Amino acid sequence: MIDIAAPQEVATPVSHEPPPPVVILNLLSGMMTARAVQVAANLGIADLLQDGPQSVTALAEATGTHAPSLYRLLRALASLGLFSEVDAGIFAQTTLSTFLASDVHGSMRDMARMWGDSWRWRAWGDLAYSIQTGRPAFDHLHGKNLWEYFAEDDPAAGRLFSMAMTSFSEGVTGPVVTAYDYSAFNTVVDIGGAHGGLIRAILRLNPAVRGILFDLPPVIQGARDRIAEDGLTDRCALVAGDFFAEVPAGADAYMMKFILHDWDDDHCVQILRNCRRAIVPTGLVLVVDQVLAPGNAPSFGKILDLEMLTILTGRERTEAEFAALFQAGGFRLTRVVPTASPLSIIEGVPD
Repeated sequence: MIDIAAPQEVATPVSHEPPPPVVILNLLSGMMTARAVQVAANLGIADLLQDGPQSVTALAEATGTHAPSLYRLLRALASLGLFSEVDAGIFAQTTLSTFLASDVHGSMRDMARMWGDSWRWRAWGDLAYSIQTGRPAFDHLHGKNLWEYFAEDDPAAGRLFSMAMTSFSEGVTGPVVTAYDYSAFNTVVDIGGAHGGLIRAILRLNPAVRGILFDLPPVIQGARDRIAEDGLTDRCALVAGDFFAEVPAGADAYMMKFILHDWDDDHCVQILRNCRRAIVPTGLVLVVDQVLAPGNAPSFGKILDLEMLTILTGRERTEAEFAALFQAGGFRLTRVVPTASPLSIIEGVPD
């Protein structure tokens, strides 16, 4: 018989959540992780493992590195799921590391290389300056903005930046193209569209639509071969210019992907006003960017917003902030269309 008056032992629930100091330590280690991934990307480890596992000795010989030190790097990355040590000193590709290879669709190799580039590293090291002043730490360090720095001081870094943006853009273009019906448009203008990945994808999927790729003269020159390779020369005009001055007139859709988040509100309003002057009365403006959600849920966009603060003059925005920009630029925000990517399509009509 059980004595109900006797105290019964109650098992204490075991928490699987790490204690707060460990969580903070993991957050602080992000800097080390990013640098380790960048070094592996620069060395091309993922490319070397595409044909199967290799010993760290062979990898070190191929990359001109110190084998014991390379082992320590790969062991650390394997603990994060990036590469796998399948036997002692033998490393293989994983699903994650596949996307550090240079020739896969949606490759993140150039993004990883750029993420740890010295110009970016130094700017983030001076984040406190941006928090104190509201101005880009990059400009404070270099005495010029990022675009001037690429043009005048480090063209190689500028090329890597462009390659990183192009490869990342390839990974989100599919979701942006399939989430929205572009078939009703006559002409879509891709403003600041670089080498035309977005407009090419739209035109391939919508054979009755015509396109205009609009960017700076050197960028447009680099896009010609890609437009021709897709057989779109007759359907996609290439126009060089400055979107702060004017944009091609007479189209019924003006798209901007990863453009407005680079700029402060005044510059964004200038771009939108130029679109408003150029657009036909029944046209639409389509801004493709992240839309920040309210609340405390984890958000890469809210971290990327600090990148915009530190390196450029732009920002990531909420739906309400986009609505205010649209109103100031002569448009009315009509809806936000989410995509199967971090980006949304923010649609507006002439107001």
